[in-house]
Amino acid sequence: MTLVYLALGSNVGERETHLDEARRRLQDHGARLLRASTVIESEPFGMPDQPLYLNQVVEAEWDGSPRELLATAKQVEDEVGRTPSFRWGPREIDVDILLFGDEHLAEPDLVIPHPGLLDRPFVLAPLGELRPDILGRR
Repeated sequence: MTLVYLALGSNVGERETHLDEARRRLQDHGARLLRASTVIESEPFGMPDQPLYLNQVVEAEWDGSPRELLATAKQVEDEVGRTPSFRWGPREIDVDILLFGDEHLAEPDLVIPHPGLLDRPFVLAPLGELRPDILGRR
């Protein structure tokens, strides 16, 4: 099992319901959720003219590869009802892999640690709540 950290975000529709549903569906697909940060509200990133986001980070154990976790994250987004949008556009749910154990991966569609991790306060604050020690190591 690998310890992973996932960022959840929603700014369309029933935001809290979307976060709840994403957590449930991640578990349904094999992620063993251990802890979840406080849900915070934040300004949108990259495209300011849209509703505020609710953001949360979850800590989970995953018994598969990073690529399998990416496929699961995309499937959960589909199941929760994410509709196609544009980069940094509004979304019902977003599930991003922040960290996958100590792995470092750089592929066209999957970079771990998440490339925007250190630039996004709405991710750093909830991650720091769960693992205050981890931010000094990265």
